[in-house]
Amino acid sequence: MSAKPTGLSYVLITPARNEEENIEQTIRSVLSQTVPPRKWVIVSDGSTDRTDGIVRGFCRDVAWMGFIRMPEHAERHFAAKVDAFKAGQAAVAELEYDIIGNLDADITFDEEYFEFLLAKFNEDQHLGVGGTPFVEDGGHYDYRFTSIEHVSGACQLFRRECFEAIGGYTPITAGGIDWTAVTTARMKGWRTRTFPEKVCYHHRKMGTGNASPLGTWLRQGGKDFMLGGHPAWEVFRAVYQMSRRPYVIGGILLLVGYAWAGITGKPRPVSADLMTFHRGEQMRRLKAFLRRSDKKRGVS
Repeated sequence: MSAKPTGLSYVLITPARNEEENIEQTIRSVLSQTVPPRKWVIVSDGSTDRTDGIVRGFCRDVAWMGFIRMPEHAERHFAAKVDAFKAGQAAVAELEYDIIGNLDADITFDEEYFEFLLAKFNEDQHLGVGGTPFVEDGGHYDYRFTSIEHVSGACQLFRRECFEAIGGYTPITAGGIDWTAVTTARMKGWRTRTFPEKVCYHHRKMGTGNASPLGTWLRQGGKDFMLGGHPAWEVFRAVYQMSRRPYVIGGILLLVGYAWAGITGKPRPVSADLMTFHRGEQMRRLKAFLRRSDKKRGVS
């Protein structure tokens, strides 16, 4: 392990809604870090379970932990998560720091996790967003199909200048806030990177907060359309998904969700420039994948 980075400080913000089952282990992971944050603000997004009490108990003993309570609301949606994050960001606005992190309330990691990521920012002054893969149910993304340049929303670290340049998170009710932030950072010239040498562990299955497991694929297809994904990429993604659980039906639902969003004119909250940039990246990745496949089959 490299020496602890000097000259870089970080703050963390954790929006949390009804995370009583997981948040204590997340807190203990942060408390064990070899390089602790300058400030960590946990924002309860209207929790109705024991989340608030658990967090308050730790805040009494840890000077650099803070707690904010947001009003209760009936639905769990991503725009509210952005509002919670902004409340936490306001609480650290007067602090001097180099890196700001968005950490989910159901994540665990080893004690050198943030030391490792800070070292990456220290090594590359153009790195705007950094993170690691998350492991869920024993596996993580297949990086043939998920770009190493995307950084999972489970834990995203932003260089402060980068986060300010992109205008922070966009409050999109249906989701995609993490993707929008990372892709906008690349569009503005920053490097973004997932570092697979380390992982974090996600303890609540992604995308299941409001939907059944099969409904999640339908909703994902709609989100892919909403975020401006290229139709050819979506077909490619759906065919790939058909070979994985839930076999066949997952890929079909992905396509149905995408097509239905287009037929019904679902609005796209992303800018035309971001959609063009995103589709260009998708087509370059698709062409590169097809070239590698042809080489493996011996096709010239």
